[in-house]
Formats: sequence, structure tokens, C-alpha cells
Amino acid sequence: MSDARLTVTVPGETLLRALEATPGGVPDGAEVLVWGLDSPPPAPQLDLVVPPYMDAADKVGALAGVECRLVQSQSIGYDDLVEVLPAGHVLANAASVHEPSTAELAVGLMIAAQRGIPEFVRAADEGRWAPVRRASLADRRVLLLGVGGVGRAIEERLAPFEVELTRVASRARDDERGHVHGIDELPELLPAAEIVVVGVPLTEATTGLVDAEFLAALPDGALVVNVARGKVADPEAVLAEARSGRLRFALDVVDPEPLPEGHPLFALPNVLITPHVGGASSAMMPRMARLLREQIERMLAGEEPRNIVFRS
Repeated sequence: MSDARLTVTVPGETLLRALEATPGGVPDGAEVLVWGLDSPPPAPQLDLVVPPYMDAADKVGALAGVECRLVQSQSIGYDDLVEVLPAGHVLANAASVHEPSTAELAVGLMIAAQRGIPEFVRAADEGRWAPVRRASLADRRVLLLGVGGVGRAIEERLAPFEVELTRVASRARDDERGHVHGIDELPELLPAAEIVVVGVPLTEATTGLVDAEFLAALPDGALVVNVARGKVADPEAVLAEARSGRLRFALDVVDPEPLPEGHPLFALPNVLITPHVGGASSAMMPRMARLLREQIERMLAGEEPRNIVFRS
């Protein structure tokens, strides 16, 4: 018989191995089982369940009828789980896991778009030497929309690039880094922005935030970088501005996802698309394992888990 005081499930061997490799390994008092939510649960009562990283919304229905103290998502965003998580469950997100990688990609997209890297790669594929003087990231007026974990990570990584940064959040306030503008100030702020970086969570208030009016307020040639959620932007408005060539886009997230084969955004030279890979880096699994270990330790100690975002 196991003397475990906490029964934990992870969706596969990869996370299990990563947890075992954390300093101290699996905490004493915890039993960790592999369950991908695609088979009957290993026990009627589970303390902590980690769903798969991909397609979690399609699989959490397996928790119906299962007593579970905590569902630990592997994503920061949880909008896709709110409507499908069976009643009676507590959901924690993966804040602290994906912010650095997502911020890296955001800055990478900015640099790639500003310096014309996609065009240089295409020219090299054709065997052409095609030097062009492009706009720098340095000295650009960057509007950062969202100052949560991802936004702060982007801000930190932008600091060495000598940009002129304006931060915007749901409400105006001051913090240790200076002034944060409220979202109601966007009509006055957008006309001066050369680059807009979108890093807000998807909520009722932010759905469709980047719409035709938002985009029309930007100056010609402005770059819009979206590493938030595809539904934050109106897809028809994005496509219209992209087709006109007036604005540039660097998008890690789109609506719908995945973009259908042959979608017109793929063919536009002023649009750079990555397939929602902001958090998909080598940093993910070790950081996810560290978060999971901390959650296990907290629950063993009778403490509240971190990052609780929703109770179904």
C-alpha cells in the first residue's frame, strides 16, 4: 500500500521525468501517476491533475465525476477552459512558466519585422544578395498593451534596445517603473505608436479590442505584434489593413487557429506568422516541473496553491 498523502497525475512521461529531475525530485508524501485524460481516471479521488498542454479544453471533460482538489493548467491563458471545466473544480494557470519564452518571441518578431529578416531569408533561398536599409528597433515608439506577467517580461527585454516605451493597462496607475496609461487613452496614444505589442489576457473586455477603429488610428507603416490571443484582434480588420499594405503585422496568434491552408494572410509580405509557439521552448518543461513541485509542496503543507484563476 502507498503511504502517499497526495495523489497527482501528469499527462505524460515527459513532465514526470522533468519533475523527478527538479532539485529534491518528487516531494515525499506525493504519488505521481501518468494520466492523459483520454482513459478512465486512475482513482475516483485525485488531489492534483495536470491536463495535457495541447487540446486541454477537449479533454478536461474527463474530470466529470472525479473528486479533484486542483486542476493545474500548463498554459497561462485559461479562457478556453472556463466553459468546459466540469463543475466543482479549482483551476490554476501556469503563470511563471511561459512569460520569458513568450517575451523572447515578441522581441524576436519585432526585430525580424523591423530589420526585414523574412525578406533576406527569401532572397537567400533564391540565391540573391539583396541589401536594404531597414528601420531599427532602437528609437522606435513602442506601445505595450498589457502589463501582466508577459507584458512585464517584454518590457524587461526591451530595455536594452533603447525604445521609447508607453505602457497601457485596463486602468491608469503608477508603479515602480513609472506611469501606466489606461486603455481608455488608446485613441490619443495610437497615432504616435510605431510598434504596438499586444500582450493582454483574453476577456470579455479585450475580445475584438484590436478592431478596425484601433488599427485605423495607427500611422502608416506601423507594426502590430500579437502574442496574446487571436480573438483579441478582429480578423477581418487585420486582413483588410494587411491587404492594403498600410500596416505590418507579426502574429503568433490568429483567429481561427490554425489558419486554414491557403489563408490570404500567409501570402502577404507585410505579415509574419508564427504558429502559436510563444511558450513552446526548451524552458517550458523545467519551469512547469518547478511550478508543479511547488504546488505539491504547498498542498502537502496545507497551504493555498499558487495561481488560482477560476472555480467552476
